Amino acid sequence: MFDAGARLGAEVRRVESRQHEGQTVKVVEATRVYDTDAADLWDALTNPERIPRWFLPVEGELKLGGRYQLKGNAGGTITRCDPPAALDLTWEFGGGMSWVAVRLEPAGGGTRLVLEHLAPENDHWVQYGPGAVGVGWELSLMALGMHLASGGAPVDPAEAAAWSTSAEGKAFMRASAAAWGEADIAAGADPEAARAAAQRTAAFYAPD
Repeated sequence: MFDAGARLGAEVRRVESRQHEGQTVKVVEATRVYDTDAADLWDALTNPERIPRWFLPVEGELKLGGRYQLKGNAGGTITRCDPPAALDLTWEFGGGMSWVAVRLEPAGGGTRLVLEHLAPENDHWVQYGPGAVGVGWELSLMALGMHLASGGAPVDPAEAAAWSTSAEGKAFMRASAAAWGEADIAAGADPEAARAAAQRTAAFYAPD
């Protein structure tokens, strides 16, 4: 069953502009601390047998330089793999290219996960803002937390689908979209434009 106490996406959200591979990108950063050690968290993130228990089925060579493909979603190349601390990969979807970087570090008795999604500042960004990727990653971080809290049990796909269409699930996604809009404003975005983009993102993830 879904554990209400584990229904947390990001504890910290941050947005910034950065130069990456010769272009300006927007960095969407989500941070969360998990009550497990780095080795276990790294295994949950990189073990092809565990990834589908909280994320999506994955195929390919999960090693430095290898190509991966998530079922029905993005694929790409693993460009850095330093266990149990750093993982970088390209995120190729719908003909577009962005980048994901994950860092793990000790945090008290647990492990802090910092996830960065570097996205081109294009028309899609203007329309949806950071929530376009931020909401999806928050849902994934929530599922990861439930997987870890259960001792490694899989998140039930049917239960997750039912929750995502429930009033509680929609409220979570709308709140996440709004929070990413506020993070964008804190990074210097125009408040009216950022909140309008957040509303469009909320409507996409949680339509009335």
